[in-house]
Amino acid sequence: MRKLLCFTAAASLGATGAMAATGGGRFAGSELLPLAKVSLAQARATATASRPGRITDQELEKESGGTGLRYSFDIKSAGKTFEVGVDARTGKVLENKSEGANPD
Repeated sequence: MRKLLCFTAAASLGATGAMAATGGGRFAGSELLPLAKVSLAQARATATASRPGRITDQELEKESGGTGLRYSFDIKSAGKTFEVGVDARTGKVLENKSEGANPD
């Protein structure tokens, strides 16, 4: 019984952390999730593989380029913020550039 309680507590804590990472399951554009073929978790993994760092903001948006639906991530890396766009239907990286006046 004790193992079951520890497992249940750990599972609940993990789920809470996952919800916090996505703003309680809500983030800008989350209403578009039914149109996406790539999950938020898959897109986050693709974005950080393309630009290692810490995701500071995320959204799902309709925007030109690719299939017209993309995840957009702000990633803090080496003291700079980069915008990485991942196509929400194909998983392809569409954009990976420094934000601000000094392009990467």
